[in-house]
Amino acid sequence: MSDAPAPDRNEITATGSVRVPRPATGAIRTLGSNPATAPIVLHPGDAMPTWRRVLYIVLLGALTALGPFTIDLYLPAFPILEADFDTTAAMIQLTLTGTTIGFALGQLVVGPLSDKLGRRVPLLIVTGLHIVASAAAAFAPDLVSLGVTRVLMGAGAAAGGVVAAAIVRDLFGGRRLVVMLSRLALVSGVAPVLAPLVGSWLLQVMPWRGIFVVLAVYGVVMLVSALIFIPETLPRARRQERGSTTIWQRYRSVFSDRVFVGVLIIGGMTFSGLFSYLSASSFLFQQSYGFDAQQYGLLFAANSVGLVIGVQTASRLAARFGPQWVLAFSTSALVLTGAAIIVGDQLHLGVWGTVVPLFLFMTTCGFTFPCVQVLALDRHGNAAGTAQSIIGATNFGVAGIISPLVGGLSHGAPISPTTMASVMVGCGVIAALSLWFIVRPRTVAQLAP
Repeated sequence: MSDAPAPDRNEITATGSVRVPRPATGAIRTLGSNPATAPIVLHPGDAMPTWRRVLYIVLLGALTALGPFTIDLYLPAFPILEADFDTTAAMIQLTLTGTTIGFALGQLVVGPLSDKLGRRVPLLIVTGLHIVASAAAAFAPDLVSLGVTRVLMGAGAAAGGVVAAAIVRDLFGGRRLVVMLSRLALVSGVAPVLAPLVGSWLLQVMPWRGIFVVLAVYGVVMLVSALIFIPETLPRARRQERGSTTIWQRYRSVFSDRVFVGVLIIGGMTFSGLFSYLSASSFLFQQSYGFDAQQYGLLFAANSVGLVIGVQTASRLAARFGPQWVLAFSTSALVLTGAAIIVGDQLHLGVWGTVVPLFLFMTTCGFTFPCVQVLALDRHGNAAGTAQSIIGATNFGVAGIISPLVGGLSHGAPISPTTMASVMVGCGVIAALSLWFIVRPRTVAQLAP
């Protein structure tokens, strides 16, 4: 120890121990009263106390949920908007399309910028944009103004999920990365399902414009929380590493990775299958099966439980067996559970023939989401923001294109379980083919500790 250089003040940990700079392996040794027995910390977050990790999960989860809530919270207000603006359902639907486009494009911008400038600056600026756009949407005088503000709201909400996942990758790696990303995947999977339910509750106590006020307040809370509790996690040296200093170089490094491209397709197809259910479920269960609003809300809640079960189980299995092998199970299950919905409909098994396999399908989506993120981000720590932005933009962009196929397959007739599940099965087949022919699980190394 006497030959070691004196530590800089920035190398003193919160517990008072000395942290020696990273050696070539990337590990950090935290030196306490007995350096010989001090643990080696492979990633900055490994030495983080439990309360701090819980705080990060809560804040980063809330940031991740901002995007899905921005997109889906106002879905129950569509009939009211149609009447207030004296327009068609298709025109109202365009405001949702605009939000999704803004969200996808915003991620493609914010992700690379967060790798170049650090995490905090893009997060604060874009979240501020979300606040302003939400307030403007609450006072939009016509449908065109609402559409413009919705595009800006989508772009402003983009920072949350991208930066949250990138911060987790900055701080964690290996098996702990699986656990942390599974928490974010839980939020990103459940939020689109819960948002319409929360929106319907809000409409019982406020006009539709109040929903956008709520979203503006949500953004303010996130902005203040980020200012106070979220430090910069991307060291300046990593922003300037050779071969990844420009946006183009970061995109090229990510897309040149075969495994990343494969899991990108798997994630996009799984999310598209989920969105096919979200876009069709209100018509299917309320018109075809005669559900009232309360029964429909209970269905949403039950499927949310399925997502929770899938995500939490997947995090444990992925840490033990590897995320690629969890995906081997989940992609096959996507096809089988979707096919079970079709079989139940063709055999006229009624609502239970649809609800039970649908619950299993949603549970399977929960298995898939965290494994996609882990395989993508664990391999691209130096471009985590870029990688996550591509995942998010692909998920929402592809889902926005594919989910309307449910209505197209109906040819003007009421949406049936078969038409909905046909799209879900197609998405599952593409995901499975991508796993076995592009990712190739046997070629993927096991996660480091």
